[in-house]
Amino acid sequence: MTPLSMKSEVMTGHRRAAIVLLLLIVFLAPSGRADNYPEGVAPRVSSSRVENPIPLMAYYYIWFDTQSWNRAKTDFPLLGRYSSDDQAVMEQHIRWAKEAGIDGFIVSWKSTFKLDRRLEQLLEIADREGFYLWIIYQGLDFERRPLSVDRIGDDLEFFLEHFADHPSLHLYSQPLVIWSGTWEFSRQQVEAITSSYGEQLLILASERNLEGYQRLADLVAGNAYYWSSVNPVTFPTYQQKLMGMSAAVHRRGGIWLAPAAPGFDARLLGGSTVVERLEGATLQTQLDTALRSAPDAIGLISWNEFSENTHIEPSQRYGTQALDLLAGREVTTPPALPDFDSSAPATTSPGAYAPLLVVGGTLLFILFSIALALLRHRQDVDLDFP
Repeated sequence: MTPLSMKSEVMTGHRRAAIVLLLLIVFLAPSGRADNYPEGVAPRVSSSRVENPIPLMAYYYIWFDTQSWNRAKTDFPLLGRYSSDDQAVMEQHIRWAKEAGIDGFIVSWKSTFKLDRRLEQLLEIADREGFYLWIIYQGLDFERRPLSVDRIGDDLEFFLEHFADHPSLHLYSQPLVIWSGTWEFSRQQVEAITSSYGEQLLILASERNLEGYQRLADLVAGNAYYWSSVNPVTFPTYQQKLMGMSAAVHRRGGIWLAPAAPGFDARLLGGSTVVERLEGATLQTQLDTALRSAPDAIGLISWNEFSENTHIEPSQRYGTQALDLLAGREVTTPPALPDFDSSAPATTSPGAYAPLLVVGGTLLFILFSIALALLRHRQDVDLDFP
């Protein structure tokens, strides 16, 4: 081999190595969202958001009787003061939701004769419509006291026996159940349930802060935070809280369900907090904030919680405002993160992502340094040959 051909081969080899390393830098650079699903549970979303599908799920309530509308209501559905037994109402709800880009409902349930009947009806409609359903299991009673572990086990056993085979429950490989009120249960009580049913169901906690989730992190498949009353105007650092919880869930390979609500007013239930809708701006802000927390799904609060005035169902007061907003936007790419007031107190450590950033940054620096060294060495090779 001539010196010239040797020179050419060495230069080509170094050039290829440098190109490969630069490509690695590009592909290993941190992305806006990590699809860190537990093995075998990647979502089967078939909506318009196919580029980066983040399921959009709305909390849905099947407890309504016609007399329910006489208590703590300041707004009413365009469909009238319906009963959740009305099949036509359920069908219209699903049609409206699909048109707005919502992938499914998160159905509030525990086993009673009435709720079992209504859930069965909703499942059959959702099966026909190609619409997904998750369950939020109501682990607390009307007085906010925890149900017994035996009762919860019996209900989940009933659910598996009677409902779990419905196609609409299989956005993931197993039906997903959010356990509402996990903060009222001991670690031993939660483990008693998840050790029995965790192979057949994806059971998520509903913890409201980082410490609560970490208490149960190794027992559950993730966390769904139902935060209906946050006010983005008065609590701008809540972004940091969501990001911290997301990072903790994803470190365990779990599912993170981020909340987004259009507004809130539960004064007729004895509360004092009011979050104005601001002509849809509140919902827009909360959706953007949820997206920035790298969610595996977004939980819209809610389809029809009229007592807390978080509903997005078309209503007499707000019309189709929320659904029009949802139908007119893409929810695949998180918007740029705004500058929050760094002097304001954070509810959770803003450094939750720091370990990931340090590791990623170090890796990129090493790869870039190697690539640069190879390119410089190529220049040295040029000088070694005549």
